[in-house]
Amino acid sequence: MSETLKIKEIFLSIQGEADTAGWPTVFVRLSGCPLRCRWCDTAYAFQGGERLSLEAVVARVGDYGVRHVTVTGGEPLAQPACLALLTRLADAGFAVSLETSGALDVSGVDPRVVKVMDLKPPASGEAARNRWENLAFLQPADQVKFVIADRGDYEWSREQVARHALAGRCQVLFSPVAGELPPRRLAEWILEDRLPVRFQLQLHKLLWGDQPGR
Repeated sequence: MSETLKIKEIFLSIQGEADTAGWPTVFVRLSGCPLRCRWCDTAYAFQGGERLSLEAVVARVGDYGVRHVTVTGGEPLAQPACLALLTRLADAGFAVSLETSGALDVSGVDPRVVKVMDLKPPASGEAARNRWENLAFLQPADQVKFVIADRGDYEWSREQVARHALAGRCQVLFSPVAGELPPRRLAEWILEDRLPVRFQLQLHKLLWGDQPGR
């Protein structure tokens, strides 16, 4: 019997974050998440969804006719079959990325898949869930993302970048929490400290706001 996943939605949009920002991308959003970050903007994915076979998911992705695909959530790795889906998508020739909270083990992720992994600062309410062992499995093409709500988050994130030599492992992304930290302020802090990080805004929110499925 084929493995299945609980899928909240599959949709085509413009990638709004990370190294492939701007590319037309198919998003496969898996249902469920063990975290409850205070600023989460996809809480609608915590429950519900449609159970689909891996073959059905890959076929739906292929119907859109674009190269890039992002598997996201919720927290996609909370469903064990996610690992098999990532491999199936890579086998099918897609450029695959995984958006993960960093709280679950990433060691089994197919090496062809680009991991975009959060580290949760204190204001998220989930900093204790960071799985620091995951840093050992980062590859140069992967990215570590910090979503920053205030100055305390920024200083914590700056400390982690230095302590773990993150900029030497992979690309590091700093993003402001929408509606809490003015983007310009975060950009100025980064410039003042000459941090080796990439500032980013959520491009999809500039285009479509908080509309689900975009």
